[in-house]
Amino acid sequence: MVPRAESTFPSLPALSLALLLLLSVPLAQAQAQGQKTWCVAKPSSDEATLTANLNYACSQVDCSILQRGCGCFYPDNLISHASIAMNLYYQSRGRNYWNCYFKNSALVVTTDPSFGSCVYEYI
Repeated sequence: MVPRAESTFPSLPALSLALLLLLSVPLAQAQAQGQKTWCVAKPSSDEATLTANLNYACSQVDCSILQRGCGCFYPDNLISHASIAMNLYYQSRGRNYWNCYFKNSALVVTTDPSFGSCVYEYI
C-alpha cells in the first residue's frame, strides 16, 4: 500500500467561511463608519433570478413605488425593478449583508443608486 499524502490545502467549507468573512469586513467597516449602504442586483444576474428576486422581495415589502405612474417605474426594465425591490427588502430587514444575498445575485453598494425621480430608500 502506498501511503496517502496529507493535503496542504484547506477544505472547501473552510475556504467558503474565510471568503464570507473577508467579504463581510468591508460592509461591516462601512456600516461602522456610519456610511450608508444599498442593495442592488448584480448586472450579471439572469432574468429568471431577477424575476424570482423581484417576486420574493415584493411579497415581503411594499413595492408600489414600481407601479406605472410612480417615481421608480422608469426605466421599465427588470434589473432596475429588481434592484429597487431588493433594496426595499434589504433596508426593511436592517441592512444586514445576508439580507442582500439573494442567492449571490446582489451587491451591497455605498454609492446612492438613486436617479431622477427614483429615490432608493434608506432607512
